[in-house]
Amino acid sequence: MKQFTILIVSILVMAGQLFPGQAFAQKPDSTVQLRLLETTDIHTFLANYDYYQTKQDDKVGLVKTATLIKQARNEVKNSMLFDNGDEIQGTPLGDYMAKVKGVKPGEVHPVYRSFNLLKYDATTLGNHEFNYGLDFLNETLNDAKMPVVNANVFKAGTNEPYFKPYVILKKSVVDNRGKKQQLKVGVIGFVPPQIMEWDKANLEGKVETKSIVESAKKYVPLMKKEGADVIVALAHTGISGEPYQPGMENAGYYVTQIKDIDAVFTGHQHNTFPGPLYKDLPNTNLDKGTINGKPVVMAGAFGSHLGVIDLQLQKKQGKWTVVDSKSSLRPIVDATGQSIVQTDEQLMNAIKPEHEATINYVNQPVGETTAPIYSYFALVQDDPSIQIVNNAQTDYLLEKLKDPAYAKYAGIPVLSAAAPFKAGGRGGPGYYTDIPAGTLAIKNVADLYLYPNTLQAKLLTGAQLKEWLEMSAGQFKQMNLAGNGEQPLINPDFPSYNFDVIDGVQYQIDVTKPAKYDANGNVINAGSSRIINLSYQGKPVTADQRFIVATNNYRASSTTFPGVNQGEMVLKAPDENRQIVTNYIQAHKPLNPSADQNWSLAKFSGTAIPVFDSSPNAQKYLGQFPTIKYMGPSSGGFAKYSINLNQ
Repeated sequence: MKQFTILIVSILVMAGQLFPGQAFAQKPDSTVQLRLLETTDIHTFLANYDYYQTKQDDKVGLVKTATLIKQARNEVKNSMLFDNGDEIQGTPLGDYMAKVKGVKPGEVHPVYRSFNLLKYDATTLGNHEFNYGLDFLNETLNDAKMPVVNANVFKAGTNEPYFKPYVILKKSVVDNRGKKQQLKVGVIGFVPPQIMEWDKANLEGKVETKSIVESAKKYVPLMKKEGADVIVALAHTGISGEPYQPGMENAGYYVTQIKDIDAVFTGHQHNTFPGPLYKDLPNTNLDKGTINGKPVVMAGAFGSHLGVIDLQLQKKQGKWTVVDSKSSLRPIVDATGQSIVQTDEQLMNAIKPEHEATINYVNQPVGETTAPIYSYFALVQDDPSIQIVNNAQTDYLLEKLKDPAYAKYAGIPVLSAAAPFKAGGRGGPGYYTDIPAGTLAIKNVADLYLYPNTLQAKLLTGAQLKEWLEMSAGQFKQMNLAGNGEQPLINPDFPSYNFDVIDGVQYQIDVTKPAKYDANGNVINAGSSRIINLSYQGKPVTADQRFIVATNNYRASSTTFPGVNQGEMVLKAPDENRQIVTNYIQAHKPLNPSADQNWSLAKFSGTAIPVFDSSPNAQKYLGQFPTIKYMGPSSGGFAKYSINLNQ
């Protein structure tokens, strides 16, 4: 019996040698641990500094993330570093480089100087890379010492990619036995196709965009044919469980479903993945950081986190396969907001010339204000920070319309639309405007108006104007009149920059009714009407009444924002909204920053208590607002407030 057993074992061993993978599981030729690192949505937050308050801010800055990058690299034998876009715009440093100093041939933009110093392996483009135009973008990119990839932007009227769609990097790695191996790592990049709306003035007639998922399906097979062992997607797009639509803005979930993509870096939304925000997303494992079995990371914004994807690769019969993965995030501050990471002094020194020049630039005085200007309550009542922008836009447009070329618009009322850009939300409890009384400098104007938009104006009917406001009213959750106690008022999925306040008309918002539109402008309650008592100079606005509304190029060019998308373009001004605000402040010395209260939340009957989050710092202004009450601390460093809307 013993001899028979030995014989059977011998036969099985021989079978394993003759038919590998059939008798026994085949042992890998080699196993490699590869760490992939991500930064995303840096938005020129290179230094740990707040240019609006002109003070150190250890909650932001690539100089902080750089320390985490070096630590993460030192922990492993094999690593690669990528950036996922939105790099050159976002702080006054970005504006200083684009609008004041400029980047001459041979000069290196401090963003790419930083990336070169940290030895990034590749980067992609975010939507904000296009804010300053293609000429400036191309001049900044030509100094990058790493590939910059994008696969869904094409030269207008052609199928020719405007940028390099992908790259295959040869990476020398050390396996678990200490032997050197060669990996071919394919890297591909994507940007939201909506850049054609958001930066229409810069891009129309020059480039076109295609759907992220369709572009991936086109190029990924080519990358495999060219020998890519591993494919990494630098997808400057968010994560959404919405049903798939070609051309969707936040397509990260569906990128994970594409065959042969092994790791997906996401961004754009400024959120964090793995994280509880995505706990209900189908086929998602937050412990491992996977979606549809693929490792995914979204590393916040402004350098707040380093994204880490650890891959385990096995080589069998000459073919590399990802057999395991783990995604994680490393923050630069702890749960209480305290800094836990040292500043990388080498990087800080490398960006110091532009950093210090930016500080000097933003401190240049332009005017003065008789009272503080803040945005702590901009989502629940008329607000001075928005009022100033609307006043400036109205004055500018009225002056432009005096030109005889616009004679056909004579007598049509002029309105203005602006939104609170800094209103907490995903930006955190410090993401508010708070300008003290006294001197107003360029930094304060940049604080009031964050983006390098230009002014545009559209002709709308009263009916279209109402739909614009109905879309904006999606900012609020519906109050349940039958419910008692606290009810959240603000919809966290609705970006504050889409909450347009339109000055020149008067209106109320009834939050006891459901929103007509969702955050993407889709009709969800066709019969609902939250906008009530809409009037102009004391008379109800009629459906066929006409108005000219000043706004920005981002909003005016939208094909999806209700009401706006139906209007007729009247003016495309060459001047930036921010410069228009600056000119207004200079012409009104001193500035009286008081809101005219042209809109409000309608009162209702019942015992519901609407509550909302704002900064703890907002408490110092509560004496001015008897209807708003501090309720205590909230999550994430915010504070909870209530607003009394009971009749």
